[in-house]
Parts: sequence; C-alpha cells; structure tokens
Amino acid sequence: MIQTFKNAFKSKEVRNKILMTLLLVAIYRLGSFIPIPGLTISTELKDTLSSGFFGVMSAITGGALANGTLFAIGISPYINASIIVQLLTVAIPPLERLARQGDEGRKKLTKITRFATLILATVQAVGILFAYQGAGILNYHLFGTGNDPVPEWIVFIFVALILVAGACLCMWIGERITEYGISNGMSLLIFVGILATAGQQIIQVISSIIENGWTSGGWELLGFLGMTIIIFAFIVLVDKAERKITVQYAKQIKGNKMYGGQSTNIPIRVNGSGVLPLIFAFALTSFPELLFNTFWAGQYWVTWYTAYLGTQSYVYPVMLTLFIFLFAFFYQQVQFNPVEVSKNIQNNGGFIPGIRPGQPTAEYLTKVIQRITFYGALFLAIIAFVPTILFRAIGADTIGLLNTFSATGMLIVVSVALEFDKALEQQLMMKYYKGFLK
Repeated sequence: MIQTFKNAFKSKEVRNKILMTLLLVAIYRLGSFIPIPGLTISTELKDTLSSGFFGVMSAITGGALANGTLFAIGISPYINASIIVQLLTVAIPPLERLARQGDEGRKKLTKITRFATLILATVQAVGILFAYQGAGILNYHLFGTGNDPVPEWIVFIFVALILVAGACLCMWIGERITEYGISNGMSLLIFVGILATAGQQIIQVISSIIENGWTSGGWELLGFLGMTIIIFAFIVLVDKAERKITVQYAKQIKGNKMYGGQSTNIPIRVNGSGVLPLIFAFALTSFPELLFNTFWAGQYWVTWYTAYLGTQSYVYPVMLTLFIFLFAFFYQQVQFNPVEVSKNIQNNGGFIPGIRPGQPTAEYLTKVIQRITFYGALFLAIIAFVPTILFRAIGADTIGLLNTFSATGMLIVVSVALEFDKALEQQLMMKYYKGFLK
C-alpha cells in the first residue's frame, strides 16, 4: 500500500484526484464542527447520544451527532436509501428495467435514491430532535439570550431543516469524491468518521494517562491496540479469501482462426456480501428499541422490551445472529445468479471440469455458493460479538474504549481501506495503459 501511494504521487493526474479527495474530506470534517443554532452543547448531550443506537450513529459521523453539529445525520440516509433502492430493483420490475438500461437507467435510479435520501433524512432528523428534546438541550433562544424564547415548533422546524440540509450536503460531497476523487465517496466518509471518533477517544485516554499516571489506563490501552491489530489482521485474511472455480473453454475454429481452449476461473469471495448483512441485521434489531424510546419513553412495556428484547438483553445476540445469516443468504441471491452464470458459461462454449453444462452446473454453483455464504455469515456473526467480549476481557470498557470500534465499524474500516488501495491501483493501471496507447 505504501508503494502504491508513492507511485500515485508521481502521476500528476492521480495526484490531483488524491488532493481533491483530501479537500472534500476536509470540508466534511469541517462541517462536523459547525454547531447548530437551537442546541445547547453540553456534557449531558454527549453522554446521552454516545451510547446505544445513537452511539453507533455518532461514531459513524465522527462525533458530529453527539456534538449537535451540521453533519449530525451524516451520510447514513443516503446509504440506507441506496440499499433500499438496490433491493427494490430485484422486487419491482420497472426498477429492474431501469437498472438494465445502462447509463440512462442509472441516472434515473440515482434521482430516485436522492429523493429517498431526502425522505429518510427528514424522518431521521425528527427522531434525533425527539432525542435532543429528551436530553433537555433544545435552546429556544435562537437569536440570543436577550430575545424572547421562540415557540417550540419553530425551533423544531429550524433545526430539522439544518439537519436535513447537512445530510444532503454530505450526499453531495460523497458523490463528488466518487466522481472526481479516489474510491467510493460514501464509504470513505464513513471511514473517516469512524477513524475520527476512535482518534478522539484514544487521545482522551492518552491525556488521562499523562495526567494521572500509567495505572489510569495504560495497560488497557496497549491491550486494546494489540487486540485491534489482531482483529484487523483476521478481517483482512477472511476478506481476501476466495474460492476459485475453474472454467475450461473448448477450442472453436471459425474461418481460419482458432478461438477458446484457455482455462479461467470464477472467484467467489468468502465474505462477498461485505458488511451489508451486519448493517441490515443491526438496523432491524435496533430500530424497534429506537422507535419505542423516542416516542414512548418511560412506558412500562417499553421498559420491559428494553430489558428482555433490547440491545442489552440475552435475546439480542441470538436475534442478531439469525438476521445476519438471513440477510447474508438473501444478499447472496441478489448478487450471484447461478442459473444466469451457468447459461453464460455454456453459451461461450465453457464448462466446469467434472460437471455437465446446463442445469448440473447451476446446481453445482448453487451448492458452492451456499457453503461459502454460510462461512461468510459465520464470520460476520463472530465479528459482531467476539471483539466486544475480548475488549471487555482486557478492560477496554473501563477507559471508554469499548465503543471506539464497533463490530460494524471495524469491518467498514478494513473493507474501505482495502477498497481504496484497490481503486488507487486501478487508477495507476489506467494511467499506464493510456501512456502505452499514446
């Protein structure tokens, strides 16, 4: 990766893309420090919105949610809208036809995704405002303490508009990174937010160690960093793992030329669905608790649900694991169609050694995909729980580092880093090919 960066800065075109990416990321981080009028930033706000479901959202935004800043919602509405539209393209025929229309169809799907982002951002802004109201940090003196208080509904509308505008601006920044920079802009913004949150928390621990001595968290910090490196290495190992299915193409003579005869392979990744099943499972299991505590906080049945079915209950890990497996197999069917792949192989004169073309090939691919998906889902389930158990065992929770890297966050960080390195290599390869053609 280091050598890739060195080669990238030697190329003017790639270097400009990297600088553009850094500039847009800097703008994103700047927006995470701009306070919203109508909110009183206090320790109470940070403590309330730095745990549970809101804690994960705050970590993704680099602490913007807990600090009540312009980018408090961040890029999550666009990510959710993209996932929803992608899934609907499989279930709704008109959207499926748009997906097959090339660039024109993708432009229309992008517009639909943007409208869905606006709707989701509005809903999310209302939910966050209820959380802010519950924390008692809404400031009804929008234009200074010397003026009369503004009605509550005006404060709600004002703050909600700013939150939605911040989410739309994050969407614009992410799209510009994808268009003019390196790698996928949306993933990169989440990556930067998670690293920013982790960096801030680690700096606080180091400051505490300097002030109060090594016994105030030094060994816990070393254990946390060492365990994080080991878990990252495990994630990279599984993320790079793949099953290669050999495909042999028969020789064909057309006119005076011979075609085919070569052997290739179909690479099937163990974790082909990436972090999406984990995100879906977490969102589905956490959303009821978020909804109940937002609108019906304090009710007896809400307290019962939180205690026995909520994120801190013993039932939650079982539900989360089941949903991870469910979404892993569902997303595998969306991504890979064994029947379609089998037809393409047969139409091009290919076959898998030892397997007859046609239906037997489709059945063989289905069996292989299901086995690999099972191990990929098992890996996601392990990542969902084991890091938290290990961090608690070494005492990371006692110094506030348990939520620094959530299970989803750790997987996102590694996946996006590998994706960025791959995108950078592709940019360099395109540059070399252009130079060769000239």
